[in-house]
Amino acid sequence: MGLEMKMAFTDVIRPGTLKNYYVNGKINGYQFDVRLGYYRGHYLSVIDKLAVEVDGEKADDLDVTFCVNGKEFAPAELKYQFSEFWTILTPATIKVRKPGGLSQGDHDVNLTLMLHSPYMPLPGATEPHQYTPINSCDRKTVTLSE
Repeated sequence: MGLEMKMAFTDVIRPGTLKNYYVNGKINGYQFDVRLGYYRGHYLSVIDKLAVEVDGEKADDLDVTFCVNGKEFAPAELKYQFSEFWTILTPATIKVRKPGGLSQGDHDVNLTLMLHSPYMPLPGATEPHQYTPINSCDRKTVTLSE
């Protein structure tokens, strides 16, 4: 079934947040902030897919970290975060390990962020525990300047 819900209450990728991050004085990768493109917060366990592509280069899942509430999670860990709540007003930070980071200037950032609504069964579902997908994806050109 091709049904999914998309609500554009805010820009998911936050403008002005793309920057390189450092570990032990060396650029270890880049990061940017995101917000939920939905009308309410969600537990991290409802995130079904998280993927990052910058300038046509897809980041490996093992290099992506989702950071919120002072904690960091790999994409594979998100489905187990039943007690970690992400509010709609709290930006999360997406970190991507890429030694050397990104160059200064404009970059095409493509974020795949798919969730499901645990209180909204999928219409016409033939199996139990099928819920309405929420499309919180975003793509935009953002500028990295240090």
